[in-house]
Amino acid sequence: MSQTLESNKTTLKNDLFLRALKGATVERPPVWMMRQAGRYLPEFMEIREKYDFFTRCQTPELASEITVQPIRRFGMDAAILFSDILVIPQAMNIEVQMKPNFGPYLPNPIRSQQDVDNVIIPQVEQSLDYVMQAITMTKEKLNNEIPLIGFAGSPWTILCYCVQGQGSKTFDKAKAFCFTQPEAAHQLLQKITDTTIAYLKAKIGAGVNAVQVFDSWGGMLSPVDYQEFSWYYIQQIIDALKEEAPVIVFGKGCWFALGEMANSGAAALGVDWTCSAANARYLSGGKITLQGNFDPARLLSPPEKIKKMVKKMIDEFGKDRYIANLGHGILPNIPVENARAFVDAVKEYKM
Repeated sequence: MSQTLESNKTTLKNDLFLRALKGATVERPPVWMMRQAGRYLPEFMEIREKYDFFTRCQTPELASEITVQPIRRFGMDAAILFSDILVIPQAMNIEVQMKPNFGPYLPNPIRSQQDVDNVIIPQVEQSLDYVMQAITMTKEKLNNEIPLIGFAGSPWTILCYCVQGQGSKTFDKAKAFCFTQPEAAHQLLQKITDTTIAYLKAKIGAGVNAVQVFDSWGGMLSPVDYQEFSWYYIQQIIDALKEEAPVIVFGKGCWFALGEMANSGAAALGVDWTCSAANARYLSGGKITLQGNFDPARLLSPPEKIKKMVKKMIDEFGKDRYIANLGHGILPNIPVENARAFVDAVKEYKM
């Protein structure tokens, strides 16, 4: 384990999140929320009115400010760097736009072997240097109060966007590419994997305390296809990073793979809201830290109801080997006081 990581751990004033990742006995579970840095906060909306999406990602001063906004407001136990999973394909010579009221748009999707051949494995320290600068600035702002999480999309999830060209409910073109041109698909997945490993290693070197891999579209695949087109590559990422920093894997809709995930070397597994605490503990073997699984839409419930549901969620998962979180990213229409109720309920938890 690197000295950088050890020094980060020993100087943090609140290391509850890192202790939970190690499986230590804790006084209460740590809490953070996926997509906590962003669109439900009025102070974020002020920045969004002035700068477009990728300007926010690529300007270290803005990315670091957005990262710490929710921490100032709610005092979560971990911060997650404001960025996007699609900075990786951008660095790989694939054009990615973020269209307002539409989402990601790739004008030249990858559909052939020639397209795959044109994809580069970049020098991430150069092409994604703005991310490393944002980490440095964020660490200064956090002042060793809490850990900082870095993240990346899973290779399969990145492939979905690169081939489909936009978001989708089925990712039919992405699946067709994998099933009709498997050799080209695996070459693309390996290029994404190699880039992701280098990227996350650079993030750890820059100071993040843990990393999370988001397999947002893993649940689109059958269990057999998941092994071939997604898990095989996530396992490479875990193997390359686990000695340097804790790795959290979140696969939306991937409950069927929790058993294998639990024996992968990952420090924790994210669980979405369609998988109960009891099933998640059973399927994962009961010995690994789990993270989740509050339905993001349930944050629309009244604050008192949210607090009761959060207590029930923690009771069901158990306070140890558990990180309180949502089952996916926070929705943009969540009232600020409801987000506060979620965080406060975890911080006030008693057996």
